[in-house]
Amino acid sequence: MPIVTGDTKVVEKGKGDGVLINTSGIGQVHSRARIHHRHVQSGDAIILSGPIAAHGIAVMSQRQGLQFETSIVTDSAPLAEPVLALVDRFGEGIRFVRDPTRGCLATTLNELALASGLGIDIHRSAIPIDEQVEGACEMLGLDPLYVANEGAFITVVDQNIAEDALALLKNFGQKQSSTNQHPPSSIGTITPDHPGKVILNSRIGGKRVVNHLPGEQLPRIC
Repeated sequence: MPIVTGDTKVVEKGKGDGVLINTSGIGQVHSRARIHHRHVQSGDAIILSGPIAAHGIAVMSQRQGLQFETSIVTDSAPLAEPVLALVDRFGEGIRFVRDPTRGCLATTLNELALASGLGIDIHRSAIPIDEQVEGACEMLGLDPLYVANEGAFITVVDQNIAEDALALLKNFGQKQSSTNQHPPSSIGTITPDHPGKVILNSRIGGKRVVNHLPGEQLPRIC
């Protein structure tokens, strides 16, 4: 019986004796799923299922007692249903799926670029983020690309089904919430240029390399 476990936890010295099982999944592999970085191809579209950085900022605000003009809440949400809907409909057209949790958006994309041996181009104007979360990041000196998420996922899809996949996720989100201000978005593409690197196209037309998270992630989630 296959048992899949993941995630890591940091505990105080002397408090982690024995085995701590925090995540497990038991089941069957989807008959149409071919989700792996080796299936990613040049020209594939990168879709982000929802806004970023809300979870990390919500955690920091509660820990540090920070007050903002509006309430910032975590984006924590189950992701199994939308992912399953994508694979059910598009099968092998869904190349890759990953949740940018503690690794954040920037690190997750870098890991994909290195693993696939291809480059990634993303557009800052296409990355969804709530206005109050973005304002909090600016005030605290944090880059939202390096802030944790708990209710969003990245998927790389065949460019020929990208619009349909995006429409499916948008419809799914509308059913889940009547106040969906930031629907899923196509944020970039896979490219043969600059292999192993992630390049961000800024709102003002500039370009910069997006590196792995340098040092400790703030706030530390766990």
